[in-house]
Amino acid sequence: MRLALNFKTILIAVAVLAASFFISLKAMDWLSPRATNSAPPVAQLPPLPPLPPASKSSIVVAPVAIAISAIREQAEKAAPRNFAGKADNPISQILENADIGWSAVRGPMAAAGDKDVLTISTPLSGKLNVTGSLSAKATGALGDALGSVLGSVLGGDAAKRIGAVNIKNLNASAEIKGNVVVTSRPKLAANWHLEPNLGAQVNLGDTNLNVSGAKVNVPAQVKPLIDKNVGEQINIVSERIRNDPSLRENAKLQWAKACRTIPLQGSGSSAALPPLWLEMKPTRAIAAQPRVDAQNVTLLLGLELETRVTSAPSKPDCPFPDKISIVPPTGTGVSIGVPIDVPFTEINKLIAAQMVGHTYPEDGSGPVDVTVKSVNVVPSGDRLLISLLVRAKEKKSWLGLGAEATVHIWGRPMLDQAQQTLRLADIQLAVESEAAFGLLGAAARAVVPQMQQALVQKATLDLKPIAANAREKIAAAIADYQKSEDGLKVDAKIDSLTLADIAFDSKTLRVVAEAGGSLNVYVTKLSGM
Repeated sequence: MRLALNFKTILIAVAVLAASFFISLKAMDWLSPRATNSAPPVAQLPPLPPLPPASKSSIVVAPVAIAISAIREQAEKAAPRNFAGKADNPISQILENADIGWSAVRGPMAAAGDKDVLTISTPLSGKLNVTGSLSAKATGALGDALGSVLGSVLGGDAAKRIGAVNIKNLNASAEIKGNVVVTSRPKLAANWHLEPNLGAQVNLGDTNLNVSGAKVNVPAQVKPLIDKNVGEQINIVSERIRNDPSLRENAKLQWAKACRTIPLQGSGSSAALPPLWLEMKPTRAIAAQPRVDAQNVTLLLGLELETRVTSAPSKPDCPFPDKISIVPPTGTGVSIGVPIDVPFTEINKLIAAQMVGHTYPEDGSGPVDVTVKSVNVVPSGDRLLISLLVRAKEKKSWLGLGAEATVHIWGRPMLDQAQQTLRLADIQLAVESEAAFGLLGAAARAVVPQMQQALVQKATLDLKPIAANAREKIAAAIADYQKSEDGLKVDAKIDSLTLADIAFDSKTLRVVAEAGGSLNVYVTKLSGM
């Protein structure tokens, strides 16, 4: 009985000693000093220079194509069809009480364009009519001539017996044939006006009118009068086009429409994404000189804008410019820059969600399990320093000893345009992490490549929701310009949104996206000229 008691006592003592040893080991594990290796010195340099204000230059350039057929139709309606006038008497020594009148009718107009010159032509047809009586001198000369002829036939007194020749009324007419050609070399002035630079040429066929043996050249008599008539019409049209306020007024309307903020994503309590607004502020109006080809007169008009993303709607101040900037011909389309700022606190949350609580190797193989307890991202230069607080626990012995330390890993933020994500590239272990491996043991080093690979695969910022919302909202704003009316069609669309660039300072990561599309204006009917 005594031996049994002693044996039982021994077993209890051994169990107590083992438990005490195990508890002591755990206490040593818990109470052992944490790794104190700090972030590499480069991360403790003064903060990076702050990013410039989050704005991006954007541009919208629209070709306004005015069909030459529309110009011809409007000219056909506006130009007078009938012309008439009086000419001076070019043979006053022969013709008295002369009335020289002319009238002309234009035919259908034709329009053509080539090498930046617009040409409109129309045929002219009409009549020159001369009425009057021969002068006394012309009558005496004619009588003497007749007397001489008749005297040789009827006798010397025949002229006396017939009497003096008296032609009181004379009426003669001739046809007018020709055409009028009007040319325009339009130029845009900086004060929002169009200078048509019109010129005209009257061409008449060479015809003559015989008045009592005297030739009257029809073009010589009529052309100066038609030139004057056409010139007056040209001056009226030029002044009307030059002073037309339509270009300026329409530009003011589009300027005001462009000056606004549009929501990029929801702002309600149920919105899955943080509220973002795109502020668009036009800063300059631009235009290229008109181009004329066989089909259209095309004027390039555009706006340069500052665009920035804000967390709340704003009311930008956009004064309309007094002048339009004339620029060389440039590409057309819509290019809107969208700078999106993401605080590094959000980047920390993102990477923490992907890494914290995960144990590596993930399949449980290996002598050591390394669990990530926290993540901190610090910008430095053109890279990010990711500091991982990890706990390593060995698995070879039943004791399960472990330690904590901070592992520092460098990564360079890169845009993946195809996947529309922000990811880390050039992942490498910082040399300052050697101190951590002194605490964790060499076995933990073998796990680091898996953590690095996990950062490559999981530490990504998915920009698809932001990009999709931005594209949808910008497309809706551009679609406001869409129009289809009698004689006017506006095609406007956004067909792409690409990630263009990134930048960061000590607090913020900025992603710049660019929305691209087209804006085209087609004019097939003019309401006035």
